[in-house]
Amino acid sequence: MRYVIAMIFAALGALLAALYVSSDVANIIISRMSFSSSDSAGDAHMTVYMICNVAGLLIGWVVGWLAGGLLVTRDELDA
Repeated sequence: MRYVIAMIFAALGALLAALYVSSDVANIIISRMSFSSSDSAGDAHMTVYMICNVAGLLIGWVVGWLAGGLLVTRDELDA
C-alpha cells in the first residue's frame, strides 16, 4: 500500500510542478542566458522544464513514501 500512496503523490507532485512551477523556473533561467540560435534556447528551455518536472515527481514520491509509512501498521510489516 505504501508504494501505491507514493505513486499517487509522485503523480500529483509532477502535475503540480508542470502546471505551476516548471514553466516559470524555465523562463527565469533561460532569460538570464544568451544563445546563438533559437533552437538551442528552445532545447535549454525544454531541458530545464523537464528537470523541474522530475524534481516535482521525486519530491512527491518522497512525501508519499513518508505519508504511506505513517499508515503502515505493525501487522502489515510482519506479513
